[in-house]
Amino acid sequence: MGGIGKTTLARKVYDDSYIRSRFDKQAWVTISQEYNERQILLELVSSITGSKQETSDDELMEIVYRGLKGRRFLIVIDDIWSTKAWDQMQRTFPNDDNRSRILLTTRLKYIADYVSCPDFPPHSKSFLSRNDSWNLFTEKLFKKDSCPSLLVEIGKHIVRQCQGLPLSIVVVAGLLVKMDLTHDNWKKVEENLDSFFGTVSERCQSILSLSYNYLPQYLRACFLYIGGFPEDREINIYKLIRLWIAEQFVKARSNKRLEVVADEYLQELIDRSLILTGTRSPTGRMKFCKIHDLLRQLCLSEAHTENVVHFMNGNDLEAIDDQRRMILLSEVEEKHDYGMQHSSGIIRTFISMQKDFPERICSIVSKFKLLKVLDVISLWCDFSGVIPELVHLRYVAAHIEEGLSLDKLRNLQTIILRIYIGVNRLTKLEQPLDIWRMSEIRHLDIDSPLYISNPVEAEQPLCLLNNLQTLYLRKSPFVVEIIRRTPNLKKLKILDRSRLPDFLDSLSILQDLETLHLKEQENIDPMIISRDISLPNLKKLKLFGTRIPWEVVNFLANLPNLEVLKGYSAFAGTDWKVDEDVVFHKLKYLQLYGCYDLERWEAAGSDNFPMLEQLQLYVLHRLEEIPESIGEIMTLKSILIVYCSSGVNTSARKIQEEQESLGNYDLQLESMLKFHL
Repeated sequence: MGGIGKTTLARKVYDDSYIRSRFDKQAWVTISQEYNERQILLELVSSITGSKQETSDDELMEIVYRGLKGRRFLIVIDDIWSTKAWDQMQRTFPNDDNRSRILLTTRLKYIADYVSCPDFPPHSKSFLSRNDSWNLFTEKLFKKDSCPSLLVEIGKHIVRQCQGLPLSIVVVAGLLVKMDLTHDNWKKVEENLDSFFGTVSERCQSILSLSYNYLPQYLRACFLYIGGFPEDREINIYKLIRLWIAEQFVKARSNKRLEVVADEYLQELIDRSLILTGTRSPTGRMKFCKIHDLLRQLCLSEAHTENVVHFMNGNDLEAIDDQRRMILLSEVEEKHDYGMQHSSGIIRTFISMQKDFPERICSIVSKFKLLKVLDVISLWCDFSGVIPELVHLRYVAAHIEEGLSLDKLRNLQTIILRIYIGVNRLTKLEQPLDIWRMSEIRHLDIDSPLYISNPVEAEQPLCLLNNLQTLYLRKSPFVVEIIRRTPNLKKLKILDRSRLPDFLDSLSILQDLETLHLKEQENIDPMIISRDISLPNLKKLKLFGTRIPWEVVNFLANLPNLEVLKGYSAFAGTDWKVDEDVVFHKLKYLQLYGCYDLERWEAAGSDNFPMLEQLQLYVLHRLEEIPESIGEIMTLKSILIVYCSSGVNTSARKIQEEQESLGNYDLQLESMLKFHL
């Protein structure tokens, strides 16, 4: 990321007297975005020969090569933006295998990977810790003196707003150094942090905007769109990607699913240091991303300039006559309703990121007849009378109070509907939702008591929804028929099922299924899982209330790619014995919650769970101990124990000691609310 301290670190290395003494020649060149080969050659010649020479480019290259030949040299190439620039430059440097060094800085990960060799992997700069941020701040502001005690508390609060970015900290110090060092002055800054950091943002933008200016065209709208998500909150990647697709920002690539392409877009933004990685799933897949506040400010300003999206923030509104996309970041006063309604023929996207909004918003949205994206899931309002008339919708996320027909909405790609319970009545709505003519549908999440209609009775009974990848069903009597017509599902969540055997048989159709959540709320016979279960790509299995016998649980080892297994009151029996021939080959995360009758857990050896990284045990009151062989698993990273017996806690500590004896001191053991028999 721009301003994170890459050049500063390189400069400290370059200027270090001991390091310089190890080399015969040193040179520093800054590339920046516009690579000027001649200018770089002139800088190199000047550094190496100590004189400026005006001659042809070929002769300049010859001078550089001869000046470095046979000598040990240190070259810093700062702020490089293209692999082409590196390919052209490296021809100039002789390789005499004499421990010369070339140090590069870049914001682009793919360039770092391209340039580096296995012995010298790229070093990624991280944000400063709170202590390091404070030390940098006081160094810039007070030099070698310490911060006056009466300013420490206020100063640390101000510095925390910089979020560990050195550039921001230095700029803040530069602004404060111009003020008298008094408590009253700093208190005024603290009370007006928004305006103060507005000035900080302006001074940082010229550096940060370089990254945006270098973005390829297809990534620009995707990046600017992120500015519409709330400040200082993690961004759900699945939601972001679905919105990008609905906005048609994502273009098809070589027969890949649009979600895969969008994932590649996101990774490109991360590799360009514009987006930060956030919380990951137990398997290591990124579930959330983040954006630094200064880069978010860049999004807000550039989105307005490029007319990509209009962010409405309180009463700070500008003309919206020509704005096609509108995102509400905070509540807008009623006097501004006319402006939104006046633009009703233009608006294609309406998203609300704030929680409370008067119900008048429904009547306003109903006038946006050309709307393609409607996300008002954060608003506690009933949109059941609005949605059916917005026939161009591709994405809808909202609450509804009454049944609604989506017959006219043939373009829908994502449907997220929650039941809205009005103030004066409780809804007992039970109505089928007909999706069988929505050939574009990709993601479907509907709340009970809505349910998907019977496909057998549809006008097109043989219709297959080949694009549907995510399906959440609650209380549907037609699960089997629905699954048979959605063969390309990636994620399936089903609550309150019926016709269990038929349902299990139908699962074999879903050869691409990666995530399966099953929940039972009625007393049914234990789930029967045969040895022939065929879900070759299933990575995550979450079971709730299924009461599967432990001997049947072992059959889950036949799932070749299972990485995550979570059970909530899902397993039944006093003994879980895992024999030698039962191997969960790729299981990384095992969570057992509320197995109230489990007393003994036996594992033949560490080979039963050869890849296990995280073990979480909740409310296992009767379990005597964790198998000793778990302590022999070298991939194990953490054990979490909550409300378990004293024997479980004791055996967990023994496992930690066993791991330490094998050289693994990184195993994290956490025990909460110990339960003693």
